[in-house]
Amino acid sequence: MRSSERTFRLRMRQDTASTLRSWWAGHSGTLLRLGVVLMALAASIWLGYEFWRLLWGEAPIWGSSPIGAYDLKLRHEEVHLWFAGRPVYTKPRPSTYPPGSYVILWPLLGWLNFAMARRLWAATSGVALGWLIYLIVRESRADTSLERAFVAFIPLSMYATGATIGNGQLMVHLLPMLVAGLLLLQRRQCGCREDLVAAALLLIALVKPSVSVPFFWIVLLVPGRLRPALLVTLGYVVLTLLAASFQEAGLLPLFRSWLARSSGMAEYGYADLHLWLRALGLKEWILPASLLTLVALGFWTYRYRHGDLWLVLGVTAVVGRLWTYHRWHDDLLMLLPMVALFRVAKRGARTDGGDVMAGVLLAIITLAMLAPGGLYLLPPPLKMLYVFGLVLVWVVVLVFLLDIARRQDKAMARR
Repeated sequence: MRSSERTFRLRMRQDTASTLRSWWAGHSGTLLRLGVVLMALAASIWLGYEFWRLLWGEAPIWGSSPIGAYDLKLRHEEVHLWFAGRPVYTKPRPSTYPPGSYVILWPLLGWLNFAMARRLWAATSGVALGWLIYLIVRESRADTSLERAFVAFIPLSMYATGATIGNGQLMVHLLPMLVAGLLLLQRRQCGCREDLVAAALLLIALVKPSVSVPFFWIVLLVPGRLRPALLVTLGYVVLTLLAASFQEAGLLPLFRSWLARSSGMAEYGYADLHLWLRALGLKEWILPASLLTLVALGFWTYRYRHGDLWLVLGVTAVVGRLWTYHRWHDDLLMLLPMVALFRVAKRGARTDGGDVMAGVLLAIITLAMLAPGGLYLLPPPLKMLYVFGLVLVWVVVLVFLLDIARRQDKAMARR
């Protein structure tokens, strides 16, 4: 009886998937064009406003609008204080970056006044965004100009991209380096030179460890060799020691001060594990829960290290978004699972309908991440519902990618 029920359900899924594929074949051109137009409109308005806010915004336009280049100004002040030998991890400063990050930031912020630093940051943001678009379009398996345009406009139209640029945050600079470094390590003929370049890119991406640390499992486990991980580790130790040499306090006191400041900022995040545990009155579980999540991701990465790298990147990005304190500009991490979904949808018809489900989830998350985002537009009661729905979408995408990775691993084992 159970066998017949499973057969019936499988046939129902296959029939539904076949119907949706036929419908998509007849309407895909129209829907993709509509999507590109909508994303282009959102991108042009949102990014235009955010680049203006980065370059010239000094005060809120209206009561709830954020100050332009707010985070960039903080990082600029911190870098100058650090290399002047003055303390950075002191109240009321929201200094949450480790010592090595200030060495990485110095080439962009340490030798310029703030007005010039804003211009340089805007220019490098544009270059980094173009680099990111090139990488995801190349990796997406898009095979028509319309599909490539759709993929290219995904990061441009996401609310997190504009928030990153307008605040002078790091995600637009960090993400292409992280992706490029990890992709470079997967080349079949990857020698010492490629490992050095990849390690340099990944080392720069460690400027924001809360984002990049979960991806270190990929560096450690997926390439099948230790040299890249050793190079990144050695490089980060050197940067940390160099940074510490400019401060009177020793290395251990600096790290204790940094950890204390970082843990104190956890309550200001949104849609992350730290905030949920605080809301449940489980503040003492914040550190253990984050570490357990990180360790679980490591075991999973090892288990599926021979699978599709983009599935690993997608899963790591969702877990990386949830495992510790983040603000809404860090939602740009969701770009990686979105690319993974596009690749699954493009892989062709699957008997389990996974290609159809990937397309449906991609449409839902694209709309959910569209600029300017519910956090910016909605009043508090609706904002909570928006955040709940957004996190629910992220979790569903995570479960789907985990399942696809499992199915692909079983198929590889059978072969």
